[in-house]
Parts: sequence; structure tokens; C-alpha cells
Amino acid sequence: MARPSNFTPKASLPAELQGAITPEVADALKKEAARLLNERTLDLYRPYTKQLAFHTAGKSFRERLLMAGNQLGKTWSAGAECAMHLTGEYPEWWPGRRFDKPIAMWAGGVTSEAVRDTVQRVLMGRFGQFGTGMIPKRAIVETSSARGIAEALDTVTVNHKSGGQSLLGFKSYEKGREKWQGETLDIVWFDEEPPLEIYMEGLTRTNATNGFAMMTFTPLLGMSEVVQLFYPNPTSAGRHITNMTISDAEHYTEERRQEIIASYPIHERDARIKGIPMLGSGRVFPLPETAITVEPFAIPPHWPQIGGLDFGWDHPTAAVKLAWDRETDVVYVIATHRQSEATPAAVAQTLRPWGDWLPWAWPHDGLQHDRSSGQTVADLYRNERLQMLEERAMFEDGGSGVEAGILEMLQRMQAGRLKVFAHLGDWFEEFRVYHRKDGKIVKVADDLMSATRYALMCLRFASTPRKWNKPLRRNLSGVV
Repeated sequence: MARPSNFTPKASLPAELQGAITPEVADALKKEAARLLNERTLDLYRPYTKQLAFHTAGKSFRERLLMAGNQLGKTWSAGAECAMHLTGEYPEWWPGRRFDKPIAMWAGGVTSEAVRDTVQRVLMGRFGQFGTGMIPKRAIVETSSARGIAEALDTVTVNHKSGGQSLLGFKSYEKGREKWQGETLDIVWFDEEPPLEIYMEGLTRTNATNGFAMMTFTPLLGMSEVVQLFYPNPTSAGRHITNMTISDAEHYTEERRQEIIASYPIHERDARIKGIPMLGSGRVFPLPETAITVEPFAIPPHWPQIGGLDFGWDHPTAAVKLAWDRETDVVYVIATHRQSEATPAAVAQTLRPWGDWLPWAWPHDGLQHDRSSGQTVADLYRNERLQMLEERAMFEDGGSGVEAGILEMLQRMQAGRLKVFAHLGDWFEEFRVYHRKDGKIVKVADDLMSATRYALMCLRFASTPRKWNKPLRRNLSGVV
């Protein structure tokens, strides 16, 4: 490390100080410097980009999930945030929520031992060195020990900048839901994934204060009930998910990243390095993202294009736009849109700029009638000037089975004939968690996957901008 500009070598010290810095004194100074530095952990915290996004979301969302791989800094970042709220000491760069009064919070984990070794250590420092964690020593008023667990704490009282005192309590999931009842809290932090009943009980503790809950974990339990709360569209329910991969952890070199990746079993790698729920053999598309990812490029105007729509309300309405290179028979997903509780007019406002000539494939539920108007859902979109195909999505032989559509997608992916523009993060979010349970497709976070399937089933109807095409008549046998 380069020496600071004000470094003064020993030889340049005044004569009367020569020899005053003995080895013993130097060692004592080093220890004191290390002690002072260790007690400034919170002051020295600087988040990575994804950690900062997690903090920022706290200003707008009541429920947050930082879903990340192992050893990427998820507990560290949440600990820093909790220390800021407990003390009221926020740095100038802080973008998240602030409390101007003392708070009450609980921090929990799977077992009391795990809480002691992770959450307690990050917040307080190691036993006997309290004040070297994220909560500064100067702010710690008193602690009380947990019963029956060596070196574990039950509560901590922390001075708040406003003049009052915050209260921090440590909890574990092993004690059951009942131990999460009764208290009124401002914050609940779950480090490692909790059972759904404990998560909901903890969240309930924050209702009266307009507080919040946050979770930090690696999703080794797969698409659990808790994870599913944050899919497919968490923002519509006041929830926010931040996904952090090993590439987002700036403390690792690329060489070290590759060593870590290679050390994990293949079936655990997505969960442990990317924070993707572990699905194992249940994944519908068991391919790496790199196999289908392509950087965006300008689509030649003579390439036919088609849109796919999956209607929704409680779950999002989803739309994709595909471009087809006929010469190589490669299909590209080039645009996506996903929107919950949106009317046909609201959805169409976004989709019309994709091209007023663009044909749209749609599913069988587009034949359902709207209660107020009596029109079919597909007709409601036609009224909004979207070029809906005359019939619902079907293959050329008239089939419309889900498994046949998925097989078409999978075969194209495996052959390199289905590619997705790299910036379409919402499409890849669904791709990662699209899975089966007991052999059946799980209908969670599958809206863009379904829209893509419908568009591929009707690829023969793909069209080009008007200046490139002739008047078309579309029917079940194709374009005539």
C-alpha cells in the first residue's frame, strides 16, 4: 500500500525524539490504532452497488428481501443498516429510510447458536470485544445474556442520536411462532430464511409503527412459500427483492470467483453464487443463462416480428416481442413488459409504440367475457388498437398444449435457435425460477414465459413493418 503524503520517516524526526519510538512503544501504538479502527466499523462501511439498491428500497417498500449467494456480504450490509437505525447515525450518502427517534427491533436466525455466530457478531463484535461490530462501542449502553446459550445475548440497549435509547432483541426460529408474538416493533430482520408463519408473525409486529421487515438469505430451500411472496411482481404488494450474485461482490478477484464457483456442487451453484432459488432437476429449462443470452442489436427491418400476451390482473399481464431471422431460424426475445392490476387501456399504451402493425398472439382465456362490457378480453385489446390474431394461440396443427409449447422453447434453446437480449432482466428472473413440482409446472412467476410460448406457437403469423409487407390475411393455416 502506498504511504500517505504526510508520512515522516523515523530518520527525519528531531534529534531529541530519536530513539524515543522503541519497539515496545511502536507495538502499543499499533494495538491502539487497531482498537480505534475496529470500533469504527460502521463509519467505514461502504456498500456495493447491489447492497446500495437494497438500502435504497427501504425508503419505499415495507418488505425487502436481499437474496444472495453465500459469503457475498448480505448479512454485513443488513447489519450496517440496522446499526444506523438503532443509533440514528446516518452517513451523508445514505439513501434509505431514516428514524429520527429511538427504535425497537428484533434480529433473528435459525437457531440461537447461529444468531450468536452471525447476526450478533456482525452487530456487536465477538464476545468480549463488544463495540467492534457495526454498533459503535460508544453507543452501547448495556447488554443482557440469553439463558442456556454460552456467549449469546438476549437484548442490547443502544443510545440513539436523538437522546433516547433503542432496544435490540435477538430471536431464533427454533423457538416457534409463539416467541415472535406480543411486542410492537419498528424493524424485524430475518437473517436466513424463516418459516412463513414466523415471517408473517414478525411482520405483524411492525403494523402499528409503520415499520418494516427485511430478510437476507441464500435460497437453498428453493421456491418456498416465503420466496413465492416476492414473485412474480413484488412491488405491487409493497415488497422488493434485490438479487446479488458473486459478480456483484467486489471483494473477490475474478480468479477467486472461479475457484469458489468450482467448489460448489453443480446443483447448488445457482443458489450459492447467484442467489437463485435452488430447483435442481425441477427446472423447466435446465440450461445456463449464457446459452441463450445475446447482447442487444438493431433488428433488420425485413425480419418478421410477433408479440405474445399473457392476460392477468392479480398476477401481471405480460408481453414479449419476438424477432425472427428466417435464414437461420433463430428467434430473438427483444422486448418485454410486465404490469399488475392494469387495464387493457393501460397495457396497450405501453405496447402500441412497439409497432401498430405488430400481430399479437394470445391464450384461450382471451375468449372469456368481461363482466361489465360483455366483450371478450381479446376484443378489449382490439379496441385499444392492438392487432390481435383472429384465433387464440395454437400450433399449425391446431394443438395448444402447454407441454408442446415448452418443448418447442426448450428445443430451440438447446439448438441455439432461441436467444434473449441480455438487458431483459425480468425475463431472466422468470427463466431462473420456472420449475416443476411433482412433474407439473408451478404457476408462479411464469407470465413472460407463457407470453413467449404463445408467440412461438404463432410464429408463422409474424409480420414486418408496413413499408416492408403486403396486405396479409391470417388464418389457422398461416399467412396467405
